[in-house]
Amino acid sequence: MYDNDSKGISYLAGFFMLIAFVIAGMMFTQVITGPIWTGLTGKNISVLRDGLMGPEDAKAVKLIQSLSAILGFLLPTFVTAFLLHRRPVKLLGFEAHNMQAKQLGIVVLIIGTALFVSSSLSYLTHLIPVSPSSKEFFDRLEENYNKQVSIIIDLKTVGDYILGLVIMALLPAFCEEVLFRSGFQNFLTRGTNNPWLAIIVVSTLFSLMHLSYYGFLSRLSLGIVLGALYYYSGTIWWSILAHFIYNALAITTLYVYTLQGKPLMEAMDEKVENFWGILALLPLIGLFIIFKNTTAKNRRRLA
Repeated sequence: MYDNDSKGISYLAGFFMLIAFVIAGMMFTQVITGPIWTGLTGKNISVLRDGLMGPEDAKAVKLIQSLSAILGFLLPTFVTAFLLHRRPVKLLGFEAHNMQAKQLGIVVLIIGTALFVSSSLSYLTHLIPVSPSSKEFFDRLEENYNKQVSIIIDLKTVGDYILGLVIMALLPAFCEEVLFRSGFQNFLTRGTNNPWLAIIVVSTLFSLMHLSYYGFLSRLSLGIVLGALYYYSGTIWWSILAHFIYNALAITTLYVYTLQGKPLMEAMDEKVENFWGILALLPLIGLFIIFKNTTAKNRRRLA
C-alpha cells in the first residue's frame, strides 16, 4: 500500500521501527522522570515507585503520566511516520475533510453500544476460575492501578473533574489512538494488506498494555471497535473522539458516585453483574454497517 509520497521503507518494517521507538521513548521518559520527581517533591528517586501511590505527590504523578503518554506514544509515532512518508500527517490519518455530522451521531451510538458489550465482557472475566495465587496477583495489579488513578483524578471539586477529563480522558485518547491506530494498525495493515489481522493484533497489544487481567476482554473489544472506526473512515479523529467519550463516561460516572458520598476507590470497584450487554453486539454490528456505508459514500464523492 504505497503511494507517491512513500519514502520506500516497508510499512512492515515501520511497524517494528515504531516498537523500537516506543521502547526508546519509554526509556527516555524513565531517565527524565528522576529529576522531575526530585524537583517537584524534594524526595529522593529511591522512593519514586512508592511515591507514585501517594496522594501528597499528585502533581508530580500527573506530570509524569502526561510526559509518558507524549514521549512514549505520540512522539515515536510521528517520528516513524516522518521516516516512512513525505506527508506524515496524511499517513497517520489526520485529514478530516470527509467527516460529517451524520457520522458523528453514528459514532456516538457505536461507542455507547460498545459500552454495554465491554461491561458484560468484564463481568465474564471475573467469573473465569483461576488459581488462588493468580487471583491474588491479578487483584494486586487492579488495586495498584486503581490507587494510581485515584491520585490522578482526585474528584473532590468541579475543577478536579475537568482536570481528570483532560489527563485521564483526552490525553490518553489522543496519544493512544495515534500510537495504536494511526501507527501500529496503519503500518501493519499496509504491510500485510490484511486489515482485520492488524485490528485484532493491535487490539490485543492495546489491551495487554493496560496490564489488567479483569479488563482484558473489555479493552480488547474496545480496541476492535476503535480499530474498525479508523479502518472504515480512514481518519483518526473518529477513533480519538470515541475513545475520549468512553473515558469521559467512566470518569463522569466516578464523579457522580463521589458526589453521592462514595469513596473513589470503592466507586472504581463497581461493576455490571450481568451478561445482558452481550445482546448489544447485534445492534453494534448494524451500526458499523451503516457507518461503513456512510464513509464509503464520502470516499466516492471525493474520488
